[in-house]
Amino acid sequence: MNKFFFLLTVAVICCINAYSQVTGSYAKDNYTKKDYYITMRDGVKLFTSVYTPKNASTGKRYPIIMQRTCYSVAPYGADKFPVKLGPSEEMMKAGYIVVYQDVRGRWKSQGTWTNMTPVIDNKKSKKDVDEGSDTYDTIDWMVKNIPFNNGRVGQWGGSYPGFYTAAGLLSNHPALKASSPQAPISDFWYDDFHHNGALLESYFFTYPVFGVQKKDTTSKSWYNYQIINPTTRDGYNFLLNMGPLTNADKYYKDNFYWQETVNHPNYDEFWQKRDLLRHFGKVKPAVMIVGGWFDAEDLRGPLAIFKTINKTDPAAYNTIVMGPFDHGGWSREQGHHRHGDVYFGDSIATFYQKNIEAKFFDHFLKGKGDKNTRLPKAYLYNTGKKEWAQFTQWPVPAATKQKLFLSADGKLPMAQPSAAASTSFISDPLKPVPYTNDNTTTVGFTPRNYMSEDQRFAGRRTDVLVFQSDVLQDDVTLGGEIMAHLKVATTGTDADWFVKLIDVYPDDEPNHPYLPNKNILMANYQQMVRSEIMPGRFRNSFEKPEAFVPNQKTNVNVKLQDVLHTFKKGHRIMIQVQSTAFPLFARNPQKFVDNPYKATDADYIKATHTVYNDSYVEVEVLK
Repeated sequence: MNKFFFLLTVAVICCINAYSQVTGSYAKDNYTKKDYYITMRDGVKLFTSVYTPKNASTGKRYPIIMQRTCYSVAPYGADKFPVKLGPSEEMMKAGYIVVYQDVRGRWKSQGTWTNMTPVIDNKKSKKDVDEGSDTYDTIDWMVKNIPFNNGRVGQWGGSYPGFYTAAGLLSNHPALKASSPQAPISDFWYDDFHHNGALLESYFFTYPVFGVQKKDTTSKSWYNYQIINPTTRDGYNFLLNMGPLTNADKYYKDNFYWQETVNHPNYDEFWQKRDLLRHFGKVKPAVMIVGGWFDAEDLRGPLAIFKTINKTDPAAYNTIVMGPFDHGGWSREQGHHRHGDVYFGDSIATFYQKNIEAKFFDHFLKGKGDKNTRLPKAYLYNTGKKEWAQFTQWPVPAATKQKLFLSADGKLPMAQPSAAASTSFISDPLKPVPYTNDNTTTVGFTPRNYMSEDQRFAGRRTDVLVFQSDVLQDDVTLGGEIMAHLKVATTGTDADWFVKLIDVYPDDEPNHPYLPNKNILMANYQQMVRSEIMPGRFRNSFEKPEAFVPNQKTNVNVKLQDVLHTFKKGHRIMIQVQSTAFPLFARNPQKFVDNPYKATDADYIKATHTVYNDSYVEVEVLK
């Protein structure tokens, strides 16, 4: 097995909360394990592993905490134990009955696998099944058949298991008392595989995991034959040389999820029925949504689900936690906590696990179970001040909206420039702007470090526009939503627009002692705080794409996800605007075609893009 193949396989098996298959001493010494096949209402049987504290008895009952996953409940075997059970070591030692289940169509479970199982709100027969019904049937079986449970169930999971946790809220089983969707996917059109419909080509190597049906129940990965060996660690070079996405059939002609993606280039019914946000409205369990400000995979999901439940279920106990984490970083302690080059403090994951997560589950599964958890509505980490903050509402109603104008002279004034002007750049899809300066990270399972990466490498290119404030005389805290209102034109008929919010460090910023690369200079560091892409074809509708009229001034709005970041005195605020960020996002041909996945070499053309100085980025400022 070559090194890349091995690393990718390990990444899949160990994704987020599926722990190492090394025998765990504490778990084995203190828990018993039993495996079951639980029958769903349509007759499909789901493989489920149950770990019960050895001291459980009639007089000492424990709550159940469950994770449903498509990434395997390994280790398989009655004598095999993971290193850690449950969300954290803290909770494992506190005592819970911990349950893991392979979802239908995956690993040792029966059934047919589908990505982001569509929700069926009105189930008319036992054949109408979804993740809500599977969650209900599983919980119902558990509380009736697992010895010494106290009748209360909690659910948690990160990434795809976060989706199953969020979808589990729709089960409405009375025993489900607490739910923590962590880095949950809410909609594959906006999370993971796409951002606003723009394909994340950086996910290209992951399609075997999600697009191959297994033939029988199994404890071994069945999709390995389709995993690509790129023969290089330089994903930029490999994917650029692959050419148009039509050439992907060389690898994925028989991959059902790739073919579904190719054949649904717009936000049609296929994607719409996989939108989880449409189905909330009767949330009864307590909810604690968890995410990371630097989560390159699922940043939108936690924020979108939290805000949606706030609107649809205002009486529900609904809270959110956002820390300085990458994807799932809250579940693994790294000591001196960094994201990329930026150091945030020590033992931040442990603080979360002990003081937030364990407190939430203990209250609702072991304690009073009322809403008096003494946890705030929003427990958010300020990534500029590098400290936790608590809010009674999010976004903050008292925040002040401020416009940052993209002046043609490269400045970032708070008032619209008096004279009309513009600035232009040539975008060449054959020489796209790289999204990262670290090519060694471009063939992994998914991207990670770019979310806080130094952007000097990009700002020095001629196809990236840079707008920068004066040196700040006081701290400026941006807290809430961000919307870039671009006024643009192009000589082509299509274009993507990629906007970045950046914190520029002072000339004399010292290096911190935990830099992974000692050649990095934090002086003048351009830390990306937030970024997002918007395909111009979808500027008016995700369902009905439209071409640009060449050289015509056009409005394109780019919604960036929320931030909580203090730009400190002596720093600067920067905005960068570009059209490509490869291979994070697939290249736009810049010639409008009905289906970009089927564009030919001839469709990829150079174009001159123009940004007018009445463009602005609207932010929310906290006092």
